[in-house]
Amino acid sequence: MAMVGLFWVTPDAVYVGSPPAADGSCVRLTAAGVEAVDPDGPRSWSWTALRSAVVEDVPVTSATGRAAGLLGSLVSAVVGAFLGEGPPSMTLRLETGTGPAEVTVHAAAARGYGAGEAALSQELLARLVTGAADHGAVQAWGRAHGADRTPGPRVREALLREWAGEPTPSP
Repeated sequence: MAMVGLFWVTPDAVYVGSPPAADGSCVRLTAAGVEAVDPDGPRSWSWTALRSAVVEDVPVTSATGRAAGLLGSLVSAVVGAFLGEGPPSMTLRLETGTGPAEVTVHAAAARGYGAGEAALSQELLARLVTGAADHGAVQAWGRAHGADRTPGPRVREALLREWAGEPTPSP
């Protein structure tokens, strides 16, 4: 499983935040839209029914803190799950034609995400909602690389730009 921005990408699925918790709660992005499994039960929203999707309360850290803390974050998340303490919570706020909806998601990076990755992730979500980005590109990458280790920061940012359909800046 690989973490890319605010997403946890596996060969089979793309999650916002962390993969499913022990109780099965998670938020999954699919070709059809957003699926949530939480204490309120399963809910889903099609991409066409959404007006916006934003992750709030994202823990952000500096680039140096992020690099030093990635392994520690993953270990902390595992230990926290074992001890009953969860990773930091975030809120996925969805605006639909019938009103707002909120879903709690858990951060996969217990010590925070890089600011650039968080912003690019938000942009990707916005473009998925408007149809300007193709969810299939994220799924295809997951099938090919989702079982690999999490790529480095530059690769993650390049992937987020690619998935959002943005040009990658020159070095």
